[in-house]
Amino acid sequence: MRSRVSRASTRRRWVAIAAGTTLAVGAASASPGAATAAHAGAAAGPREYSCPIFPASNPLNQDISHAPVDPNSAQYIAAIGASGHLHADFGTDPSYGIPYTVVGPHQPRVPIRFTEFGEESNPGPYPIPPNAPVEGAGEEGDRHVLVLQKGTCKLYELYAARRSGAGWEAGSGATFNLRSNALRPEGWTSADAAGLPIFPLLVRYPEVQAGQIDHALRVTVEQTQRGYIHPAVHFASDSSDPSLPPMGLRLRLNAGYSLAGYHGEALVILRALKRYGLIVADNGSSWYITGAPDPRWNNEDLNQLKSVPGSAFQAVQTGPILHRG
Repeated sequence: MRSRVSRASTRRRWVAIAAGTTLAVGAASASPGAATAAHAGAAAGPREYSCPIFPASNPLNQDISHAPVDPNSAQYIAAIGASGHLHADFGTDPSYGIPYTVVGPHQPRVPIRFTEFGEESNPGPYPIPPNAPVEGAGEEGDRHVLVLQKGTCKLYELYAARRSGAGWEAGSGATFNLRSNALRPEGWTSADAAGLPIFPLLVRYPEVQAGQIDHALRVTVEQTQRGYIHPAVHFASDSSDPSLPPMGLRLRLNAGYSLAGYHGEALVILRALKRYGLIVADNGSSWYITGAPDPRWNNEDLNQLKSVPGSAFQAVQTGPILHRG
């Protein structure tokens, strides 16, 4: 479906900049019937595995269809690539996208050794099983591991993860309470460069199959500025160019962009982009939308996204740009 060289998962980390941790959950490896992909409507917010995927009031679940256009929208879109096109960085190939796994409340906790950003990582142990899927299906890259724990409704994410003894080692790690709107500390990264959780921003097959996505979607862009907008709390650039997008920037598909002719999985995603939009979460290939791999995806359906140009998007205002760190 897509060449390996065009993958968006090449991570950019800046050691001189404040770094941190985040966590995510999900599983292309989970059994098809495991996810409760039912959405109780936008008012209630998304729910899966009997857990809220953050409260309905969380910024990631915010309807931005009527948010004001950012005064710098044209410059941001030009910097990202107005002539570029959307790309589903996920599909049936297990080496594309970010997988997740779901565990029960009694999953044994194992030690985590941090190799890069331990001072900004939530300390272990984490309830990560030894067979948890690793992003890239064994290939090099960001090697995210995402675990959602049922019952506790906690999210655990690792970046640059590898098995180590009885547990794991990772560049960074973070935990999120899915019942809370609490942000990570200012200036901290997560398993993602923007300090955001990953799992809540993934395109996941069960929700698309149910016909509705009720949250923003994760997108990568090639270059970002040294700033972020909440709920992002971290930047991954040393550029002060104000025309570059900050981490946490929301991008909305224009209301007037015609969806006539689109169908199936792509149509569900495009409808969500008009209502919830994209959120800039990491540096990588521009306009690449992250999802979880799943053998049930229809790759031809997803390929329809490649016809949507960057010029069909607007940047919207959701808060001030912060430059801490």
